[in-house]
Amino acid sequence: MIQLTLEEWIERPFAARTTFVREAGMHSVWMGEFMGTLVLVLLGNGVNAGVTLRKSYAANSGWIAITTGWALAVLCGVMVAQAFGSPGANLNPAITLAVAVNGGSYSHVLSMQVLSMQVLSMWSAQLLGAMAGAALMTLHYAPHWSLTPDPAAKLGVFCTNAAVRNPLANILSEALGTAVLVVVAGAIFSRGVSANGPAAGMGPWLVGSLVWGIGLSLGGTTGYAINPARDLGPRIVHWLLPIPGKGASNWRYAPIPVIGDLAGAVLAGLLLRYAHL
Repeated sequence: MIQLTLEEWIERPFAARTTFVREAGMHSVWMGEFMGTLVLVLLGNGVNAGVTLRKSYAANSGWIAITTGWALAVLCGVMVAQAFGSPGANLNPAITLAVAVNGGSYSHVLSMQVLSMQVLSMWSAQLLGAMAGAALMTLHYAPHWSLTPDPAAKLGVFCTNAAVRNPLANILSEALGTAVLVVVAGAIFSRGVSANGPAAGMGPWLVGSLVWGIGLSLGGTTGYAINPARDLGPRIVHWLLPIPGKGASNWRYAPIPVIGDLAGAVLAGLLLRYAHL
């Protein structure tokens, strides 16, 4: 690995320093996915906390605030991911899977015996980024946890749960929400909408608006995880951290956003593939 002294670093031209950082791994698809997902969850779980926790100025702001906060979290996360080296800015294992299915490159998802290292790498960045974002959010709201008595409300800051417990219906809700995410995102960037794609810088705004719409229209049943990392990563953080007055992490529900989201992604990816969007 290349090593430089501080003096050598300072004396290098800016362009050379930028190249070095990129070569050292600070500008890569993995880092882009990690940083983008971190920002996504920091801001998304952050709006959950602001609306839920006692003595927050945003307390009881309601569903409009939550869905808007998550939409802007997606916008910011996508831009950060692209800036740090992930042009696709998936931020979501379901999107990564749908992209592979849509491309027909099944070797990128499954080999004869094991998952592709490329997909595993992307998934690891997304999961670890989600955990880091949730941990930072927990620290940011540190004084508020002990002031909020409801353990279920605290868990809801981190991860999703069904409004009405019905595993089959809950999986269907998550699958449908994720499928809408994949299909509409595919349409946004399709040749049928624009021969050259959206204007520079517009893609993140359109995807953020899409997530806003999903939250408003379909999010009331399960809290619209539509992203396995966004749910599982913060759930793990809730389980690990010594949050005052917390309860159980509801692991019984945890498989639903994973199974539903990945199933919806596969079905939507196949639709996009055979529709030639």
